[in-house]
Amino acid sequence: MKSLLILRHAKSSWKHPELTDHDRPLNKRGKRDAPRMGEILRSEHLIPEAIISSTAARAHVTAEAVAKASGYKGKIALNRSLYAAGPEAYLKVLHELSDHYKRVLVVGHNPGLEELLEMFTDETQLMPTCTLAHVKFSIDSWTELDYKTKGQLAGIWQSRDLS
Repeated sequence: MKSLLILRHAKSSWKHPELTDHDRPLNKRGKRDAPRMGEILRSEHLIPEAIISSTAARAHVTAEAVAKASGYKGKIALNRSLYAAGPEAYLKVLHELSDHYKRVLVVGHNPGLEELLEMFTDETQLMPTCTLAHVKFSIDSWTELDYKTKGQLAGIWQSRDLS
């Protein structure tokens, strides 16, 4: 069994038009919501064994806040290929994982994350900023994931639902 946690970055700021899209920081709401998702991971006993994030500032900072609040002790792997990526980039990154990892968190962007979630679950779910989805797979190796692999949507949490 493998478990994939899919997290869209928290809300970003548009206050600095001189910054590239890749370099946009989190806004006040994003800084508030990201740790709350980490608390969800901790309270649901879903602390990942590995975290892989897009290199975009808003995704990386989200990953750091979630990791800290969840109690995650490992390093966060940054992967530029996840920036503005579709499902194929996530599949490639997941295929490279050691099968030692049972539960992995990926932090990235839409529309790629919504497409990835739909591909794996056959369910259409909106993933506004700072939405977390948990998908369970009946596989033994990350290399078994492909476009036809189906998992079970075990949970979805949106920042607007948090108190």
